[in-house]
Amino acid sequence: MTSLGTGIGWRPEIADVVEGMPGIDWVEAVSENLCPGHLPDSLLRLRERGVTVVPHGVSLGLGGAGRPDAGRLAALAERAEVLGSPLVTEHIAFVRAGGALTASPLMEAGHLLPVPRTRDALDVLCENVRIAQDALPVPLAVENIAALVSWPDEELTEGQFLYELADRTGVRLLIDVANLHTNHVNLGEDPARALGELPLEAIAYVHVAGGFERDGVWHDSHAHPVPRPVLDILTDLASRVAPPGVLLERDENFPEGDELHGEVEAIRVAVDKGRAARIAAGGVGTAPRVSRTPTAPGADDVVRQRLGLAQAALLSALVAGTPVPEGFDRVRLGVQARALAGKRADVVGKVAPELPVILGARYRPAFLAYAQGCPMTGGYRRDALDFVAHVLRADPGGVDPGVRRELRKWWLERSGPVPRSTRPGVRLARATRRVLLRR
Repeated sequence: MTSLGTGIGWRPEIADVVEGMPGIDWVEAVSENLCPGHLPDSLLRLRERGVTVVPHGVSLGLGGAGRPDAGRLAALAERAEVLGSPLVTEHIAFVRAGGALTASPLMEAGHLLPVPRTRDALDVLCENVRIAQDALPVPLAVENIAALVSWPDEELTEGQFLYELADRTGVRLLIDVANLHTNHVNLGEDPARALGELPLEAIAYVHVAGGFERDGVWHDSHAHPVPRPVLDILTDLASRVAPPGVLLERDENFPEGDELHGEVEAIRVAVDKGRAARIAAGGVGTAPRVSRTPTAPGADDVVRQRLGLAQAALLSALVAGTPVPEGFDRVRLGVQARALAGKRADVVGKVAPELPVILGARYRPAFLAYAQGCPMTGGYRRDALDFVAHVLRADPGGVDPGVRRELRKWWLERSGPVPRSTRPGVRLARATRRVLLRR
């Protein structure tokens, strides 16, 4: 297994800080944010220095009812090859639902949602992981996620679910100790029990991140300092096995370089504390596991459809305002729905920064109103276009004429295959065509 050391999540906002930070052995970059032919100069310089770069996918949806998209797998494979990465990582989650499998509209969550810990879901996940493994040029590791809600009638604990997944597929595990803490606060799950049930020898590396608690709910924000309980879980893990790598994730509200470096050092201290406890107990880590040849059958279409219908019902309740499926906590589902809508508004505001400027204070309430009944059907850029089209259609008299003109211009410039020409002759032709069409 590759020894990675101590790392940090590479983000454009902190690229300079990461390059200058001492003691960074490797970095992780979100795969979907990288263009293989135009890699950021910062990542190229890190690679030249011998710093390992691991692509971390967020949109594959291995826990979804459908089989992994070949195009997304090819893109992940290409990034691994271009970066010379020793492995790639993704999540145990579903990120979209509906479509042909359920004869319903396709919906995108824009977020990682939990997979039910049932035998059906495990069969589907195992087959999807095998498909991904066959398509990738390097080993795959999959990450446990944080959750605000739990599925009713689950058959396995998180540790049991992950153990069987690793045992049946040979996949590596990316253990996020911050997510174990999140699930402890939100779902009452015991992190120590989860660690005790895991095949620790299958761990590829470990994520550490911060969050915050509000009204008894822990939000895995990746925008706050790492709290002591998360570091304690990391120490517990390191007392059981030597993790091949540990990485700090930070996605927003980036602190100054010294503070960020202090968080990395706190992670090192937590790992050293666990290592000392393991050595004092006479342990040196877990022996290498013997990989089993996968023998379990794949999931048939009936199982996939059953899972797909359940996931579509949950996602529809979260993003389209349909009734809450039986057995789910309505209050928690409401918290999750508001969080998803807020995240959509924030990301669309970053992807299309002109919209908050054009709409001013009206942007966020207008977007949240739109999100209540309009699920995301594509990526965030498509969502931005759909939002503007919705505003122009739904409120023709309520938008200031000047604002309306700016929104229409913005939409027209981005909705076609190429930007609209600003040459006088072309503009005159467009105007003439509009006049003729009105007759």
